[in-house]
Amino acid sequence: MRFKKIIGQEDIKARLIQTVKDGRISHAQLFTGGDGSGNFAMAIAYGQFINCIDPTENDSCGVCSSCAKYEKLVHPDLTFAYPVATSAKVTAKPVSKHYITEWREAVLQNPYLEYDEWISKIEIENKVAMISVNESSEILKSVVYKRFEAKYKVVIVWHAEKMNTEASNRLLKFIEEPQDNTLIILVSDDSEKIIRTILSRTQHLKFNQIELDPLANYLKENCELSQEKAMQVAAFSDGDYNSALRLIEMEGKETFFFETFKNWMRMCFAGKLPPLIDWVEEISARSVGREQQKNFLSYALRLLRESIISNYADDDLLRLSSGEKAFLNKFAPFVHTGNILELNELFNEAHYHIGRNANPKLVFFNLSTRVTKLLRTKNVNL
Repeated sequence: MRFKKIIGQEDIKARLIQTVKDGRISHAQLFTGGDGSGNFAMAIAYGQFINCIDPTENDSCGVCSSCAKYEKLVHPDLTFAYPVATSAKVTAKPVSKHYITEWREAVLQNPYLEYDEWISKIEIENKVAMISVNESSEILKSVVYKRFEAKYKVVIVWHAEKMNTEASNRLLKFIEEPQDNTLIILVSDDSEKIIRTILSRTQHLKFNQIELDPLANYLKENCELSQEKAMQVAAFSDGDYNSALRLIEMEGKETFFFETFKNWMRMCFAGKLPPLIDWVEEISARSVGREQQKNFLSYALRLLRESIISNYADDDLLRLSSGEKAFLNKFAPFVHTGNILELNELFNEAHYHIGRNANPKLVFFNLSTRVTKLLRTKNVNL
């Protein structure tokens, strides 16, 4: 992974490149930000640049023997740790190396890999994935041996917030007393869940969402979009690369999503149970599929967000089609400070549970009944 393949985040790239030029590479670093921000991809690119045999001024060369191995994620001095659980393949004491083939496939396909994608990839949707003490032991084994060929041994811990307490404490000693020329990068979207003793011993880099222009330019060049469409998708995604891909995937389905959402909200507001049950049957049908159900819920979350914007902010911030705007003129007043937080939480929970293979009929029926109640909540600020 080269720096030039990472979308935006130019300030962070420059900062990391300078640490290498100055010979001031902190042995323990924490990259925080959402999966769609590129923090994990940046960690790989940083390791590749550090170990490149013939780097350019601002990037790894991409062709030397070290880069060739990094590009395939097979460098012997590069170690990954990531959340895992037991499965049909691994029935006891799972650690990352048991899933290394699936890991390489997933990351090479999408360096901005999302946690849900990974869980689905290794078919553990109904399990709690974590980084266990056994994983910490594997990391310590990997760094104790002499480097094979690289300048630095690099350990990247993806979703480090999934480390349990025992694993964190085991890893802490390594962070406090590192081996020479060894770098550990913790990648996390929720640093608050990492124990404070580790946080205090790492250099922290915070990744914001990707800037609008570089994301739009990337989408235009790589997803065959017009400049106008690329800018629209980049704006709708709020700088999240994975959200942008989902929006592109939904292209052509937005009319279906809009009509489905509009009819659903009208039924919820009417509060009539038989039509809602019929709607739940339709959206839960196998022919719709889980990915489309998740995409629909993402779309619904967007319209809820646009509703609250239309109520409390400038209309120039709205990102709506003419049909959506006409509907929200009537619907938005029922989405307000008295219910938006709970609505947002409910829709996110439903998205999570659909992604974890929960029964869609139960998920959508529960969501429908609770939305019916929330739409009747009075705006306490009026």
